[in-house]
Amino acid sequence: MSEQGGWDAEYDLVIVGSGGGGMAAALTAADAGLKPLIVEKGKRFGGSTSISGGGIWIPNNPVLKAKGHDDSRESIRRYLDLLTEGKVPAARLDAFVDNGPAAMELLCRSKWVQFFWTKGYADYHPELEGGRPLGRSIEAKPFDTRKLGEDEKFQRPNNMKGPLGLWVTSKDYHDLAMAKRTWQGRKASLVAAWRVSSNVIRRRHMSTGGRALAARLRMALKDAGVPLWLRTKMTELITDEDGRVTGVVIEREGRTQRIRGRRGVLLASGGFDHNQTMRDQYLPKGGKENYAMGARENTGDGIAVGERLGAALDFMDDAWWMPAVRHPMGAVIPLVSERSIPRSVIVSSNGRRFTNESAPYVNFVHDQLEGGHVPAWFVMDAKGRARYPFAQILPGAPIPKGFYEKGIAFKADTLEQLAEQIGVPGDALADTVEKFNGYARAGEDPEFGRGESAYDRYYGDPNLKNPCMDVLDSAPYYAFKLEVGDLGTKGGLVCDEHSRVLRGDGSVIDGLYATGNTSASVMGNEYAGPGATIGPSIVFGYIAARHAAGLITDD
Repeated sequence: MSEQGGWDAEYDLVIVGSGGGGMAAALTAADAGLKPLIVEKGKRFGGSTSISGGGIWIPNNPVLKAKGHDDSRESIRRYLDLLTEGKVPAARLDAFVDNGPAAMELLCRSKWVQFFWTKGYADYHPELEGGRPLGRSIEAKPFDTRKLGEDEKFQRPNNMKGPLGLWVTSKDYHDLAMAKRTWQGRKASLVAAWRVSSNVIRRRHMSTGGRALAARLRMALKDAGVPLWLRTKMTELITDEDGRVTGVVIEREGRTQRIRGRRGVLLASGGFDHNQTMRDQYLPKGGKENYAMGARENTGDGIAVGERLGAALDFMDDAWWMPAVRHPMGAVIPLVSERSIPRSVIVSSNGRRFTNESAPYVNFVHDQLEGGHVPAWFVMDAKGRARYPFAQILPGAPIPKGFYEKGIAFKADTLEQLAEQIGVPGDALADTVEKFNGYARAGEDPEFGRGESAYDRYYGDPNLKNPCMDVLDSAPYYAFKLEVGDLGTKGGLVCDEHSRVLRGDGSVIDGLYATGNTSASVMGNEYAGPGATIGPSIVFGYIAARHAAGLITDD
């Protein structure tokens, strides 16, 4: 829409989306003396950040430095170069690496924004040059959301909360998954019981992961006086006669309004994960069906308005893939730790393994899609079911009947009977398990290298020779239908190192910035480590706000 007529309101920077990137950008803009506004389509703030585990992958951030971890710039860049394989401009990678520490230092100046290092949660490819087996990811400290006051009821929930108010961090979950197998796991169970009773007495509303991160950032925004408008849908971008973006058209409280952004507009509204038309158009066969776990509001709004102005797109055929199981009630359950359950294999319709089951989830699904193994089948034995949690079902707990009734779970006394139920060749499945059992006894997987990476072993069982491998020999046997899920899409608007949106010819659309899943991923087709979605979103939101404030030059 061309600029004409008056404005209903004026701000320096209009930010579309209230996830981690949008809130970080608003805090940066306020710190620079600008007057920012966040508009959020949903009725709750936090976006996909709130739903996520909340990890942040930003090397050399203040939390890591305080622990004595100060990576050389060369090692970080080498790692990212190997991961992205030349698919991401060097200037973008440089901007991420060079601005990440400063972005986190700015956030940490707020008394509300506090983090801890998730020590041992490895980079996703720690075996690569520059990779770190102990990991570079940090997580927000648990937070009592009562401190949000009236805003508490407007916070998006997530799944990091258990019964009776039990709250767990990603580190807690790592330990609790081994509650039947290690002393550390048993200790974590006692801590969990204490937390439940403590919450009852202290009447706390504790949150962890992405929800804690969003709550802490929201508190910082309140201190900074930054307005956040909920139920506010951005429908168009407004440009002047020179093509510069100067504002947005929104729908709010039943009215269409024109909001000016004197320094520009930042699109941080997520990807197109819940837009079926765009999924059908862009995503590969096997990944088109919607098993997305991001915010429901992620329907590609920011990508669409940018494209209408001639913006270039990239990585539209990829996503932050995540193997998943559909709950009978409809929810999509991600399988992160489960794929390292030792007494399990994942097979395709031919009854054969096709990749390293314990590999990083994006890589696992890339192999799944490339081979056309959709759906796949997660097979485990009775001891595996008794020892380890699976799809939010506690170890040894009965599998709810709905899983069987909906054709999600199957159970049989023999592998041949199980194979018949799930429609795979019985002799092939039996042969696969026999081979795997031999590998497990030897502690090595010569076919796919399961358990060789520190990442694979993170969620494994430390009692075993290979933490990710053990024999399947205990009836009954179980199979779960494994779907191609995603945490969000990777494709979006092509941006430069200043987060400015670019046209197909490489020219800049003045006044328009993008970050997060609205922008083409700085990770390319890969995933550096836990939080490599939120980390870059924060950094490029920070960069966009500083450029809009004139603190970064174009040279």
